[in-house]
Amino acid sequence: MEGSRDAHATTEGSFSYDLPPELIAQHPAPERDGARLMVIDRGSGGLPVHSTVQALPSWLRSGDLLVVNRSRVIPARLHARRAGGGAAEILLIASLDASDPDAGDDGTRWRALVRPARRLRAGSILTLVDREGETPTGKPVEVGIVRHLEGQAIVALPAGTDAMALLDRFGETPLPPYIRRPQGASEEDRVRYQTVFAAEPGSIAAPTAGLHLTERLLAELRASEIEIAEVVLHVGPATFLAGRPGRAPLAVEPERYEIPTATRQLLRAAAGNRRVVAVGTTTTRALESAARAGWPEGMQETSLVLSPGVRFAVVGALLTNMHLPGSSLLALVSAFAGTDVVRRAYEEAVARRYRFYSYGDAMLLL
Repeated sequence: MEGSRDAHATTEGSFSYDLPPELIAQHPAPERDGARLMVIDRGSGGLPVHSTVQALPSWLRSGDLLVVNRSRVIPARLHARRAGGGAAEILLIASLDASDPDAGDDGTRWRALVRPARRLRAGSILTLVDREGETPTGKPVEVGIVRHLEGQAIVALPAGTDAMALLDRFGETPLPPYIRRPQGASEEDRVRYQTVFAAEPGSIAAPTAGLHLTERLLAELRASEIEIAEVVLHVGPATFLAGRPGRAPLAVEPERYEIPTATRQLLRAAAGNRRVVAVGTTTTRALESAARAGWPEGMQETSLVLSPGVRFAVVGALLTNMHLPGSSLLALVSAFAGTDVVRRAYEEAVARRYRFYSYGDAMLLL
């Protein structure tokens, strides 16, 4: 879908735009903070200024509170062989909570996307293969299809399995479908499709605005008296489900998030006094979800969609990448800056050959 010019249908709450396929970034910039940065001041008419991510400290102001998402991408894509022969793929989404009726007794069941879904009926057994496509010697590692559920599947890992150890052994970085890797994710992807502050395993797609930040840049921000706080939002499967028949265009599957105590304290102190700068749409959704829920403690779940017409309770500035036409992410950005402002910015980005999507360039909305 993302690679063709005729697939960008207009979507309620967002807009379409014509994106030449060659502008979809297939690899990251040589340096994390080497991307271009389009800066838009909403208070001065929304006219874009062209800069670089390395200059980010000069665009923010002393006293700003910069908030990042410290979720870590897990190697959630598994390759397998079907019992009757033929390849299969499993993309693990999230482990089932004990309260889920499908959870079972041993904590080894996950929600997943599976391919080829039509051939993987309930009861199917898949044998995992390593990154070279080979079945390891010794006892095979098998994953069972428990049942299908609304375009996803419930799968069961072997009893007693340490899921993270299994993913470290067999898993692959789950790159979005618009990043083409016929041979699978590379070693570069395993490093660069992860933020430098990633700590809490759980995402199946990167919080991509954060990919631009380096330890050096974070140090410069702190030296400019810009405080940095962290949230967690584990990114779900929306990137992999975009455009599926019957799926609402702006649908967002439930995602888990948490606002740590230290961050909640900083946000309370910032209210009315400091600007909150969100790094990415995932950070924005975590903050705005928490505000609407009364700032609950611990891990929560959100299906919040932010589209034109909503009011933002927390976020005062946004660093973000360039997003897919008609997506919930583009709807969020349009809600924040205004659809007309964002449309003009995207037209400018295409005209000036910015790089788009996960490994692409960035936009700062002030």
